[in-house]
Amino acid sequence: MRGIFLVSCFLGGSALLAGCREENNSPRPATEDAARITSARQWGESRSALQKRELDRAAGPALPIPDDLPSRELVGTTRQIHQLIEASGNPARFESYTETVPVAGSSLRMVAIPGGTFLMGSPAEEPHRKPDEGPQHKVSISPFWISETEIPWELYTAFMENGRPRAKDGQLLEEQPDDELWDSVTQPTAPYTAMNLGMGHGYEHGLPAISMSHHAASKFCEWLSAQTGHYYRLPTEAEWEYACRAGSPGAYSYGNGEASLDQYAWYWNNSNDRYQKTGSKKPNKWGLRDMHGNVAEWVLDSYVPDAYGKRSGLPAKDPLVIIPGAPHIIRGGSWEDDPDSLRSAARRASTPAWNRQDPQNPKSIWYLTDGGMIGFRVVRPMNIPDIMTMHRLWNFSKGEP
Repeated sequence: MRGIFLVSCFLGGSALLAGCREENNSPRPATEDAARITSARQWGESRSALQKRELDRAAGPALPIPDDLPSRELVGTTRQIHQLIEASGNPARFESYTETVPVAGSSLRMVAIPGGTFLMGSPAEEPHRKPDEGPQHKVSISPFWISETEIPWELYTAFMENGRPRAKDGQLLEEQPDDELWDSVTQPTAPYTAMNLGMGHGYEHGLPAISMSHHAASKFCEWLSAQTGHYYRLPTEAEWEYACRAGSPGAYSYGNGEASLDQYAWYWNNSNDRYQKTGSKKPNKWGLRDMHGNVAEWVLDSYVPDAYGKRSGLPAKDPLVIIPGAPHIIRGGSWEDDPDSLRSAARRASTPAWNRQDPQNPKSIWYLTDGGMIGFRVVRPMNIPDIMTMHRLWNFSKGEP
């Protein structure tokens, strides 16, 4: 078994993950992410030993469930999806492809992004730079695929309007003999109001899906994986910035200055105070559209204002920060933002204010009543993580801001 050295800085009992390196020269297996993910939650003392044994059995005899694993009762579903993904494997050639999504009756274009190294964050002299964007530091990224555009309504509504009675946490109230694997993935309950928030004509095809929580976006990735046999998740913050820059060291993917921004982005100056159809602006050099503007995009990481400073000087290979209970991050800026928020390095932390108008108590774990500027896109990494890591990345943000 290979040795792994975990680089981490502990913040109030949680871990800031800066990446890992090999302690020997043995080949890297598909489970490379497993040792990079830690969290602060502990298994509650009130949980019965019997329930814990049942959960251990669901994960398989060789895979005891970590004490801090979220949504432990759903590990059986994750295991089945993991088996499907392992059986599917990776394509023989690393190239862009179109993914068919059967339940939605639609498809998703996935763009191959080569691995490489880049400077993450913004230089001190960049106009409108904020403290949480620095210091710039070198990060290495493994190859991955990322969706060409933000996820549109025609894909997301098949997940959101799933047509089955569900508990508030998204579990089916009654299972049927002919249920498919993706039916067992927790999915949203019906929203109390249309989640286009009055923009456009209903859930109009071609417009990006909006107003979903970080948890909902992550569960969409699980639902998509269960249908396709390919592992999808949200992009890490580092993957997102690397893909956005497409090799550009400037403030934007096309370079510096705001003169060309209208060609690449929908933002406050040109959006007519609403979101616009995906893919209607110029792509960056890697063929990705709407990385700047239209809707801001969820990334996988938790928000830590000084994360870059704590990581600077340490080896950073595919870095990821997960701190349960911490805010999440949106990237890219949106239709309602000024140009400075659309910069490649700009970061924004989530806030409970994005769900301020939700009349429920507790608030919905699926919808953001004040999140009409928020959407997401998906990533398919080359490396398939182990079951517990996969489960954690689909479930750690439930009920958080």
